[in-house]
Amino acid sequence: MNAKRYILFCLAVIAFSARVSAQCAAENTAFNAGEELTYDLFFNWKFVWVSAGSATMNISQTRWEGKPGYKAYLITRTSSRLDRFFLMRDTMQSIVTEDLTPRYYKKGANEGGRYYVDEVWYSYPGGKPRLRQRFQNRDGVVTEKTYDSPKCIYDMMSLLLRARSFKTENFRKGDKIKMPMADGHKVEDITLIYRGRENFKMKKTGITYRCLVFSFVEYPKGKEKEIITFYITDDDNHIPVRLDLFLRFGVAKAYLNKSKGLRRECNSIVKD
Repeated sequence: MNAKRYILFCLAVIAFSARVSAQCAAENTAFNAGEELTYDLFFNWKFVWVSAGSATMNISQTRWEGKPGYKAYLITRTSSRLDRFFLMRDTMQSIVTEDLTPRYYKKGANEGGRYYVDEVWYSYPGGKPRLRQRFQNRDGVVTEKTYDSPKCIYDMMSLLLRARSFKTENFRKGDKIKMPMADGHKVEDITLIYRGRENFKMKKTGITYRCLVFSFVEYPKGKEKEIITFYITDDDNHIPVRLDLFLRFGVAKAYLNKSKGLRRECNSIVKD
């Protein structure tokens, strides 16, 4: 997986599964239109942490097929200093209904000289998800396919929006959760492990948050390989505040710099 997908997945901090389209719908308890989250990215280069760039996510109101919903954008870019080693200019967007059912996803990416476009359209004939997937590679070659499933399927962005409203009261340390996730050319299962609770102090702001800690893992040759560890606020906003990324070209970290337009007060802040 590439760096952008790691960052996106980090934002999708809680997972779930469902069997029919009625279960794909859920009440939004975590965000409002107008929310914006900004992150600073850092990369470990020869044992020195250097500024790597920034990422911004914003949520606005929209309509899809005449019905109200939400549009989420995530824009990620490396700094000019890191561009010499790995240039990244990515834009993702997702449209979901007001009850958080996914309807459309798109990612346009330029990652280390590799340009591609992913798109997914969702429909629910007979109450079950059907995906129309489209992938365009750097040479402009387009492949398309459809995918039917008895279970709900999400992309990175719609997973984030849905997962932020998931209830975590019954999570136990070591719990593993699997779910299917789509992009423009495939659907694959991903696994989250709940690591427990921890307080974490931010680098720039000095704010300490009470957090839930999760890891995203893969199982090459049957062995667990940690890909990312992330910290989310232990409150109803479920904001990702720290992301530790174990990438093929090194280790990167993302820290929440600022937020605005939150639905409710962030009551996971630890008072001195």
